[in-house]
Amino acid sequence: MAGPTGTETPEVALGPLYRADAPRCAELERILFPGDDPWSAQAFRDEIAIGHPYVAARVGQELVGYAGLAFVAGPPQAEAEVHTIGVDPAWQGHGIGRRLQNALLAVADEVRATVFLEVRTDNEAAQALYTSTGFTVVGLRRRYYRPSGADAYTMRRDPVPPPVPDPHC
Repeated sequence: MAGPTGTETPEVALGPLYRADAPRCAELERILFPGDDPWSAQAFRDEIAIGHPYVAARVGQELVGYAGLAFVAGPPQAEAEVHTIGVDPAWQGHGIGRRLQNALLAVADEVRATVFLEVRTDNEAAQALYTSTGFTVVGLRRRYYRPSGADAYTMRRDPVPPPVPDPHC
């Protein structure tokens, strides 16, 4: 796989997002969501401090992507919301967004949570990613994004069923 310069891609490592990453996340938010209300560095620091699961994608020491999830209800009927997924435009198209999303879904699957998210109705690439991992459109939020006034689909992914015990064990 080639990196942003067309050379061989270094290893992309997933791990925790740290408070020190907040300024870089805010920088990427401004690039990725210029017509809307991008998250501030303080918003990222607050989410991390609360303890919500946030994941970073790094190439070496460089933060190239981030994703965050929040639980809004606990078991037995757990619910979670994907707060954000962002990948540096120079690194898009290399599967980093999918890896970040899968990391969030693995956390939700541990408690068999129903997962919700909002996505711009004109963001077909993100919709395709979400649909490919089991999300379906369940609603439309008119003028959800500010200040652009763009509409959003609400999408839902049902909980993963519990594993079936192997009768031969």
